[in-house]
Order: sequence, then C-alpha cells, then structure tokens
Amino acid sequence: MPQLNISPWPMVILSMIVTLFFITQLKLLNFTFYTTPTSKLTKTQKHKSTWELKWTKIYSLPSMSQQS
Repeated sequence: MPQLNISPWPMVILSMIVTLFFITQLKLLNFTFYTTPTSKLTKTQKHKSTWELKWTKIYSLPSMSQQS
C-alpha cells in the first residue's frame, strides 16, 4: 500500500481558509446593517401634584418629642 503524501495539505488548508474569509467578506459587504433607531428628544412635562404646591412639615410622634 503506497504512503500518502501530505506535503501539500498545509497549503490546501491555508488557501481554503483564505478563500472562506474572502467569501464571507463579500457576503457581508452586500448585507445591510440597520442602525439602531435614535430616540427622539421629547419634552418631558412636569405634572405638579398637590404636595408640590405647598410646604409640608413633618411632625415627630408625641412620644419622641421629650427625649434627650
């Protein structure tokens, strides 16, 4: 049985990898990458609540008022 000559294999493998790289680059060149949609700057409206219109005082509990 003859011996298999493997000397051209590295060149074949290298050329195959280079060819696959170029094919994928050409495929990706035709592919359209869509940009992410930019959010429109909307003017935020601040809604005033009743607690924002007046100043409120926070009272402590009666049991805590006489502590030292």
